[in-house]
Amino acid sequence: MARHGGSRLKVLAIVLAGGEGKRLMPLTADRAKPAVPFGGIYRLIDFALSNIVNSGYLKIVVLTQYKSHSLDTHITKTWRMSTLLGNYVAPVPAQQRLGKSWFSGSADAIYQSLNLVHDERPDIVVVVGADHVYRMDFSQMVQQHLDTGAPCTVAAIRQPIGLADQFGVIDVNPQDPRRIREFLEKPTNPVGLPDSPEEVLASMGNYVFTADALEQAVREDSLNEGSKHDMGGDIVPAFVEQGEGWVYDFKDNDIPGAVDRDRGYWRDVGTIDSYYDAHMDLISIHPVFNLYNESWPIYTNYGPHPPAKFVHGSGDRVGHAVNSAVSPGCVVSGATISDSVLSPRVKVHSFSHVTGSVLMDRVEVGRSCQIHRAIIDKGVFVPAGVHIGIDHDHDRERGFTVTDSGLVVVGKGTVIEG
Repeated sequence: MARHGGSRLKVLAIVLAGGEGKRLMPLTADRAKPAVPFGGIYRLIDFALSNIVNSGYLKIVVLTQYKSHSLDTHITKTWRMSTLLGNYVAPVPAQQRLGKSWFSGSADAIYQSLNLVHDERPDIVVVVGADHVYRMDFSQMVQQHLDTGAPCTVAAIRQPIGLADQFGVIDVNPQDPRRIREFLEKPTNPVGLPDSPEEVLASMGNYVFTADALEQAVREDSLNEGSKHDMGGDIVPAFVEQGEGWVYDFKDNDIPGAVDRDRGYWRDVGTIDSYYDAHMDLISIHPVFNLYNESWPIYTNYGPHPPAKFVHGSGDRVGHAVNSAVSPGCVVSGATISDSVLSPRVKVHSFSHVTGSVLMDRVEVGRSCQIHRAIIDKGVFVPAGVHIGIDHDHDRERGFTVTDSGLVVVGKGTVIEG
């Protein structure tokens, strides 16, 4: 671990997990966005927490707010550290410590939780979002932060300049490309990077702050009535205006076990389509995001389930899965699964076909069903003979969500008539 002023560097990690995730409806109708299941056995927050822990930072607070019960339950059951060593992952809800108001933004969440910073007295605070899929060693970003003497460092990923209008873009100083010259929100005429004119740097929503500088910034922001109290929209631009904003280029992050195909992978799964696409990235023969990297594991807890089982193997009643991820506790009984992700305890009965779909925990599919390009949330029973994703007009009539790209989403606990 790095040293700071002759002593061991103290780092506190803050995970911002209060997001409502409106664009992920109906998956967020009953849970916070960071608690949305992903990749069969995980929750979205597991990726942020795994990255922090793998980076060597074991004092973590998770700031929650919106429909946080399932998120709190997952954290407390899964993320247990050694109390002997003073390590912890602590979910902290909005507590109205400073008045009769809930968190009004990510910066306000930190401002209202400064008691946590005071209790820990860290040198450095790592602030990360809770709903992205990626691998990142934050210790490398912290080291750059220390080397430059920056009070504020922003992680950024390179994106094609043609996509700049979809991101918050970081304009850098050509003479010193680690210094932020300006923050640009979805620019239409951006300038490319000095070393790559066809690319821009997009903010990843991950930050490193010197603790004193962060506290001063959120305190000053709390007094600004015109602020939206947002980390990316208000706090970081304030540092940039003072010439104190620095950028960390994600391409420099070196993850053990990474290969060329998945190095630098980062996905904001903020919409149904991006959430689905990220699942499809997992299941190709050579996955774009490799869950099998044992040198940088993604941790979770999926319960005491038995192995997956595939039964029946005669005629056209063969239980099998291809190009798919099948979780523990699943039973594929005489059904065909292709290009799909099955969460724990899914059951698919004979003569059914599931293609290009994501089935969450305890989904049961009856006999002779056809499910195509669908996301089916927890606990849904699909009666025998039902087709989903085949006739979109009929899907809408049943009350399912259908995206512009033709994805069908069946909400948690939906009762489907046969």
